Amino acid sequence: MTSLSLVARLHLDNRRMVVKLGVITLLMFGFGYALVPMYRTICEQLGINVLSVSEQVTSGAAPALASRKASTQVDLTRSITVEFDANARGVFEFKPAVSSLQVHPGEMNTVMYEFRNIQTRTLAAQAIPSYAPMQAGAHFNKVECFCFNEYVLKPGESRHWPVVFYVDAKLPKDVTTITLSYTFFEVPGKVAGPVAVMAGKSS
Repeated sequence: MTSLSLVARLHLDNRRMVVKLGVITLLMFGFGYALVPMYRTICEQLGINVLSVSEQVTSGAAPALASRKASTQVDLTRSITVEFDANARGVFEFKPAVSSLQVHPGEMNTVMYEFRNIQTRTLAAQAIPSYAPMQAGAHFNKVECFCFNEYVLKPGESRHWPVVFYVDAKLPKDVTTITLSYTFFEVPGKVAGPVAVMAGKSS
């Protein structure tokens, strides 16, 4: 085999490797973008980390939610500890303003979450909630929440988001502690687009 044919073969092998790497990169970006709907579908099928009723309500059903909220009775004889957890899947800061609250079933409560982009580039990110114990999710009602919206943040930008919620009085009596956990992760390959509008504050 001549040196010229050897060089040509090496060039051909290099081109094939570049094509393979390009395909793998595209598949990775596609998987990251499809992660949220896949997560929701799997959770619905297996009954894991199910969404609360308020997260499944569409904008057209808002009057019904408001009516249900208005008719909720506060049970002052019972207290529930709600713990707040925050997980960041990326190089950014994400945390709740308080670690826990003592609440009464039917009582409206608000907790603030802070997100800060500490990278030197703009990023798109979004959050997924989960609950423990699992059966508490059906009784944890959010009136306002940033979850499942995608946000675009500039380098160094901070956002403060409220989560307004109440615990349904039908929560099983043996449940005395609920953990609300959010996992915030970067949306791969997407750093531009409409920013979700929330009653949050950026700085």
